[in-house]
Amino acid sequence: MAQDDGELESLVRKRIRALRVAQGWSLEELAGRAKVSQSTLSRIENGQRRLALDQLVTLARALDTSLDQLVETATDDVITSPMIDAAHGLMRWPMKAYPGMSVLRQRMTNPPPDNPARMRAHPGREWLVVLSGTAVLLLGNRRIRVEANQSAEFPTMLPHAIGAEGGPCEILGIFDRDARRGHQRGEDG
Repeated sequence: MAQDDGELESLVRKRIRALRVAQGWSLEELAGRAKVSQSTLSRIENGQRRLALDQLVTLARALDTSLDQLVETATDDVITSPMIDAAHGLMRWPMKAYPGMSVLRQRMTNPPPDNPARMRAHPGREWLVVLSGTAVLLLGNRRIRVEANQSAEFPTMLPHAIGAEGGPCEILGIFDRDARRGHQRGEDG
């Protein structure tokens, strides 16, 4: 990396150390996984050794992340505004996407659909946490009340729909790649 990239280099070094510590790994453990010496890893983390692309690729793999995520720079779009879907009574705040996962905060005002034909089924898995209010999850033939601070997890191959009960509710939904695609197709059609 070039000298004028000092800020980025410092950020990458901090990320390497933070990811190692988050895994609960010692320098020795990560060095073994990355097939570099413990002293080399220590010098990389402390800024005493120049970062080399081949080492970054190896360290990213050992840390179970991608090179892109390891070297990505901070962006100015820290704040997101909601997308409003008045037809479905939804307000969505898209959140940073993680590999294969999408996190979405939704404000719902409408109850779930009365018509079972409006329930969706598609490959994938979904998790949700109710932040406020009460949500109703229709899951196959079941009607499940999910109140504030409760969560639900289910395979999306079961026909499902969700809505609010007794007033607005806010949920935080986490979708794997297949579940998100299933919902995007449903919104477009």
